[in-house]
Amino acid sequence: MEKKVGIIGAGISGLLACKYNLSKGYTPVVFESQGSAGGVWINTFQTTKLQTPKSHFQFSDFPWPSSVKEDTPDHSQVLDYVQSYARHFNLVRHIKFNSRVVGIEFEGAADEELQAWELWGGNGEPFAPEGKWRITVENTQTLSTKVHLVDFVILCIGRFSDVPNIPVFPLDKGPEVFQGNVIHSMDYSAMDFQTAAQFIKGKRTTIVGNSKSGLDIAMEAATTNGVEYPCRMLYKTNRWSLPDFQPWGIPLAYLYFNRFSELLVHKPGEGFLLSILASILSPVRWVFSRIVESHIKRKLSLDKFGMVPEHSFFKEISSCLITIMPEGFYDSVEKGSIILKKLSTSEFSFCKEGIMVDDENAVLETDQVILATGFKGDEKLKDMFVSLVFKDCIFGSSTASLPLYRQCIHPRIPQLAVIGFSESFSNLFTSEMRCRWVMELLDGTFKLPSIKEMEKDAEKWDKYMKRYSKENYRRSCTAALQIWYCDQLCKDMEINPKRKQGFLAELFQPYAPLDYPPPS
Repeated sequence: MEKKVGIIGAGISGLLACKYNLSKGYTPVVFESQGSAGGVWINTFQTTKLQTPKSHFQFSDFPWPSSVKEDTPDHSQVLDYVQSYARHFNLVRHIKFNSRVVGIEFEGAADEELQAWELWGGNGEPFAPEGKWRITVENTQTLSTKVHLVDFVILCIGRFSDVPNIPVFPLDKGPEVFQGNVIHSMDYSAMDFQTAAQFIKGKRTTIVGNSKSGLDIAMEAATTNGVEYPCRMLYKTNRWSLPDFQPWGIPLAYLYFNRFSELLVHKPGEGFLLSILASILSPVRWVFSRIVESHIKRKLSLDKFGMVPEHSFFKEISSCLITIMPEGFYDSVEKGSIILKKLSTSEFSFCKEGIMVDDENAVLETDQVILATGFKGDEKLKDMFVSLVFKDCIFGSSTASLPLYRQCIHPRIPQLAVIGFSESFSNLFTSEMRCRWVMELLDGTFKLPSIKEMEKDAEKWDKYMKRYSKENYRRSCTAALQIWYCDQLCKDMEINPKRKQGFLAELFQPYAPLDYPPPS
């Protein structure tokens, strides 16, 4: 009997899910709220570039075209590459554009029965005759709604869009008392480039946050206005932003993306010998961090600008917070077109003329404020579900990382997978591996362990993330253990996890997407 799989989102993860569904003979239908495929790459800033070397950010069976020479292509090149992939594999015909999913609801066992199950779905199988998902979809153009019944759902909604993280302010101290504009970086990226340039032209702009979006917007404002209308950036934590991927001439991948680098880290589910080895080799991890940090400090003159972070580079990469510093950023700081302001506390508020920092009396006068404060990805995921039980399940505890087995399956939510929520150094790379894994699960190549065993495995990953990511554990970052993670997926799929030729190559050569070509 034909199985229908509903895929929510036509970004990179959604396109991969669609492609691998077709390769297994399933019938995918992709729901995309926007008018084209590409996800976050559809609406970007003019200066946005890829934050990963393209050798690590590519489809395993669809390399970058030879015409793209840059190591970190710009937004238009990335979008064209992603959309070319969709056209090449004839995926567009399976996508329903301008279709916003209002909610998903499981039809089958009652909530009480679901929570009593010992195996995923009751019997450990990905499909059940009586189990269906109702996907309610709104056409964003006609506002009409339609319900689709599917046998399995793959959520590919990402975590960096749609639900902005807006700080909460006390009464009469929020944006409503400010005489200028206050927008989120999401609103800025939704503008076309000409409108965005006009929005910041001739205005003193304050950026809140020093994430990648904050850095890009600050550079655009500085380039447009110069020192006459300087851009102020408020932030609370110094970050290790890379000037390039060659610290002291050593490719970053040789320090962090080979098997040797992962021997330096305590891993979820590791045995006694690997644990001892990680403890013995931990000084080497410290040395690798210092190599990168010294390179960044030298190239960007961080000491000069008081921008040296207190934490290690390893923590940054373990939290998936690595960014590429926009070219000329600190030149703009030195000229005065960008003014850096570190908050000694994380609290600030608005007044009529601008921003008040809670531990200071002075008003930071400004004409407009752009909040580069990120997104509430977990809220977005939670809001997909109609069931209050599933809402609580998917969100998990606020003091733990998202409880997903293999970063894909919630043990207590049947016939559903999540792709692209957990982060890595290259989200395209891990999304493709996860899509392959989910499709082998659906195809019966392997079965999931019991719910209790899956929950224990998720707890081991939570412990790892808290150990190395610290307060950023909710980002569910696997970047520093990308190979270890892929090994687990490969073993489940009955694929040899060792992809190199020879012992030394296996130990020291970096791993990348082309090491995992799909079956021909």
